[in-house]
Amino acid sequence: MNGEQPKDVEPEDTSFVRPFIITGGRAEPLQSDLRLETLVVAVGTPDESLAFERRHIVAVCAQPTTVAEVAHRVGVPLGVAKVLISDLVVAGQLACRQPAELQLQMLERIRDHVRAL
Repeated sequence: MNGEQPKDVEPEDTSFVRPFIITGGRAEPLQSDLRLETLVVAVGTPDESLAFERRHIVAVCAQPTTVAEVAHRVGVPLGVAKVLISDLVVAGQLACRQPAELQLQMLERIRDHVRAL
């Protein structure tokens, strides 16, 4: 062997972080009532002691934002976003409110995004 990798072996992508690492191994959010359309908003400015993803979520939520939009903008799977958002709500960094019912415009946006997949 001359120290080179075989041609059929792909180099490992070291920039990918496994979702369970971001959530500390948890798959279930502390708050089970978070839905895709739940609006979350930051309570104050991001705390500098927060880990990268959590600080990014608080920054994204400077304006009311849906859970689904947070997941998209932060670039994490929806389940990971729910765990992180619920942690931040419990910590007092975010507040959330559930819309009484989905507006037609929101339903159409969801439909269009699902079709785009």
